[in-house]
Amino acid sequence: MADRPDVHPSSDDESDVARFAALVDAPVAALGLPERAAEALERALGVKTVRDLAENRHVRRAQAIVQLADGNR
Repeated sequence: MADRPDVHPSSDDESDVARFAALVDAPVAALGLPERAAEALERALGVKTVRDLAENRHVRRAQAIVQLADGNR
């Protein structure tokens, strides 16, 4: 499994920034998903990479719904 860096790197740590840059086009399994889950995402949504997942219209819609709902609490 790929190394999973902290998602909140310090702003002055260039090594964390470089690791994130490398993960952008890595398979979604690099996020810690089991291989079967990664394959299911590819079949269901056409998602192969971390970038694909982040830019997926269904994922973005879900994020917007959650943000709107959380903002109204």
